[in-house]
Amino acid sequence: MIDYETYAKIHHLQTHEHMTATQIARELSLDPRTIVYWLDQPRFRARQPAQRASKLDAYKPAIKRLLAQHPFTAVQIFQRLREQGYDGGISILRDYLRVVRPRRAPAFLTLAFAPGDVAQVDWGQFGNVNVGNTRRRLSFFVMVLCYSRLMYVEFTVSQTMEHFLGCHLNAFRYFGSRVPKKIMVDNLKSAVLQRLSGEAPVFNPRYLDFARHQGFEIVPCNVAQGQEKGRVEAGVGYVKKNLLAGLEISDFSVLGPAARTWLDDVANVRIHGETRRRPVDLFAEEQGHLQPMATTPCDIGTVHILRASNRFRVTFETNRYSVPAEYASQRLTLKAYPERVCIYAGDKLIARHARSYDRYRDFEDPDHPRALLAQRRNARAHKALQRFLTLSPQAQGYYAELELRRFNAIRHVQKIVALSEIYGAEATGRAIEDAITFSAYSSEYIANLLDARARPISAADSPLHLTRHADLLALELAEPNLDDYDRMTTSDDHDNPGEDP
Repeated sequence: MIDYETYAKIHHLQTHEHMTATQIARELSLDPRTIVYWLDQPRFRARQPAQRASKLDAYKPAIKRLLAQHPFTAVQIFQRLREQGYDGGISILRDYLRVVRPRRAPAFLTLAFAPGDVAQVDWGQFGNVNVGNTRRRLSFFVMVLCYSRLMYVEFTVSQTMEHFLGCHLNAFRYFGSRVPKKIMVDNLKSAVLQRLSGEAPVFNPRYLDFARHQGFEIVPCNVAQGQEKGRVEAGVGYVKKNLLAGLEISDFSVLGPAARTWLDDVANVRIHGETRRRPVDLFAEEQGHLQPMATTPCDIGTVHILRASNRFRVTFETNRYSVPAEYASQRLTLKAYPERVCIYAGDKLIARHARSYDRYRDFEDPDHPRALLAQRRNARAHKALQRFLTLSPQAQGYYAELELRRFNAIRHVQKIVALSEIYGAEATGRAIEDAITFSAYSSEYIANLLDARARPISAADSPLHLTRHADLLALELAEPNLDDYDRMTTSDDHDNPGEDP
């Protein structure tokens, strides 16, 4: 038996390619007799499979009558047919029941909610998104007020507890810092740890504490009954179809502003299909029935015990965050929030960083290595001072005078030690002693002395040495001639006779 496509190819090859039946059979890998048969057929007709008689045929009217009376199971119908003489198997009965048994779609009640009574929450996912230099799974949190259908949407790249609780707080703020009396959730691990039929649900203690703090009641859906929170399920689908479908997402950072604009300009101002009113208008009626948020802050951070490396870093979600150098290799507590990470040594906050959702990044606070750098500088300074004191017996006194006269004595010491490596320890020690003689306390003066003594000096360039200070006064000067001065003053008197002398 061939299909219609093969039938069309057979006639095309004969009509347009002028191929014989044998050539067509070779081309299509069919028997030549099959090709001849279908070339003789003016139109395609599917062959009906031959119907074989079944032991169940005689009992089919009885089966239909039983199904019309009650939705009997296959076993129950099989037992009744055996009483009527049926000697066939139950397998063909089951196959027949799958064909004739009417399918009944489940029916659901339309739930009604009072203003401010219930909100529904859920997570949605939508592919991956660029975050820095990496790609992460895109999630979004949706909360819908059941009465007004006002919706809140927030995009994240994680569904951990701190994000779950942080999204709740942001949703409450979006509702005017108001909280519904109940929040209906699916059986998320962030909310419900265990839910067995016939038993009370086991709530996540973090979420239960958060609910008590904000004053709302957790209402979990029944097992495998997601339709109970149909408003938020529809909201998740609406976000995917109306906001995300066709949206060009260059980076995760663009989604926050895009979501807020979409909520204010599209989602919450449209005419809702069920209520036939705008959610923002119904929310104006509902807002007064919501309860205010808790005035005391709620700590939503999740705690992680980590050990800092010898490079004073803690690693969290592949990223490295610095701590002060004195806490290297110690066990510390990291508290993760959606937008930041805080690191504690005991109860003391020692570091705070903006949380990164990129991967394998290193973040260092400039203040954290300062203690280590100062320690190394002190060690280098101490080593230089020890070396300086070995240059001359008078080096200790020279250093004492440096401390009195110079702002940063150790810098002068380090420079003098460096000069000793160039000119030698002996020459530098002698320069120190000469400098003490002339009360010259400076590394620059030591450098000048060493440089002057290192240069060869000729007789012509030798300086003049006065052996006695009295020689400075034994200078003979010629008597000054004052005739020119007298002539100038006489000339001035004749030129200005009217002036007083």
